[in-house]
Amino acid sequence: MAVRDTDAPAEKGLARTAQALARGTEKWFPDAYIFALVGVLVVALAAFANGSSPQNVVDAFGNGFWDLTAFTLQMAMVVLTGYVVATSPPVARLITRLAALPNNPRTAVSFVALMSCSVSFLNWGLSLVFGGLLARAIARRRDLSVDYRALGAAAFMGLGAVWALGMSSSAAQLQATASSLPPALLRITGVLDFGTTIFTWQSLVMCVIIIVLTVIIAHFSAPTGAAITTAEALKVDLDDTIAEPPTRTRPGEWLEYSRVLPILAGAMTLGWLVSQLLSKPVLSVVSSLNGYLLVFLMLGLVLHGTPRRFLDAVARAVPATAGILVQFPLYAAMAAILTKSEGRGGVTVSEHLATFFTEVGGGGAFAVVIAVYTVILGLFVPSGGGKWLVEAPYVMQSATDVQMNLGWTVQIYNVAEALPNLINPFFMLPLLAVLGLRARDLIGFTFLQFLFHFPVVLLLVWLLGTTFTFEPPVIPA
Repeated sequence: MAVRDTDAPAEKGLARTAQALARGTEKWFPDAYIFALVGVLVVALAAFANGSSPQNVVDAFGNGFWDLTAFTLQMAMVVLTGYVVATSPPVARLITRLAALPNNPRTAVSFVALMSCSVSFLNWGLSLVFGGLLARAIARRRDLSVDYRALGAAAFMGLGAVWALGMSSSAAQLQATASSLPPALLRITGVLDFGTTIFTWQSLVMCVIIIVLTVIIAHFSAPTGAAITTAEALKVDLDDTIAEPPTRTRPGEWLEYSRVLPILAGAMTLGWLVSQLLSKPVLSVVSSLNGYLLVFLMLGLVLHGTPRRFLDAVARAVPATAGILVQFPLYAAMAAILTKSEGRGGVTVSEHLATFFTEVGGGGAFAVVIAVYTVILGLFVPSGGGKWLVEAPYVMQSATDVQMNLGWTVQIYNVAEALPNLINPFFMLPLLAVLGLRARDLIGFTFLQFLFHFPVVLLLVWLLGTTFTFEPPVIPA
């Protein structure tokens, strides 16, 4: 495998720009948890400025800290189920076959970007691990020298481009699940199933356009020739051999190695899914977050074949959920301070923000204003679901006030929410663990994607938004 010559000519074009961007972003960006802590302080200061008493603010902080306990577990399970499915033997064999398809370095990078975005439409957790393992498999090829940093950045494109436009979108899943919605938000929006968000033709068109743009940029920003830095040059161990579980030694372990139990559990899950599809509208079934997680978890069990292999995969997946578990309570606290800590005249910060967006978002500018705001806030709160709960009460109230379609407002948030991921490395963490790289190795390439995506996203949310009409929310009894 070729190793980069340190005396070789520097990269040119987009590849050169990507590396220049990497040096600055890695130097100045702290850990994502720091952003969350700072966010709590900023929100608290905003509440004080609004006239809230210290007692009201700390009460809202403490009382709201665990408001997202159920949703936190659900989001952690999205990551875990994606990891378990991606590391199963059948998927591993599929990855090996796919890795043999590209025939040159740039095609390999753009191919990984395409696969990452495509899989992300189904499950963003699956996309991270699947893309990372595909990048490693391509890097192991002896007949093809590919820049490992560009491969890694391409593997992240599902999270940096279209994840929130897919079926595992935290905001869309939340809006489609009445039991997960805070009562204050439910009274504003009602329940919005995937037919009003993910599966509108406007959202699907936007998704396709962004995927095409992502693949093109990945292709032309990939270093070639002497500018390539391989995994070997980066001293990355590419051995993905997974040790087989030890041979059972006690009678009590027999069921751990049984293939019958996973098959029976899979059959029960399939029976439940069929029953749901026969008794409920299809969109309400596929929009159910709990049902979605059940299917993916049992699919992972079936694909691993035995409970022992499945449990080993779960143990490897758990560390990737750490960031979600410790950060989501902070997002819940932020949302509580914004919506419950009353200031002068009994008005909350959330209500002030709703008034502001209503005033500046008239005349067709609402979509652009919300998208820009979402990107900025996303740099400090890198969480699709957690941040939606912070934004949604005032954003959706503003959308109602300016007669913007509520389903499209969710999609404006979704497409804009992905953009900060290209700069803030929080969601890179599980992928970096798979790749054996650091954020600085990827972020130059992803920052370059951001520079192209940002204006395109603003144009799309404005143009496609003009095709919608406002529909009043249906509030459940």
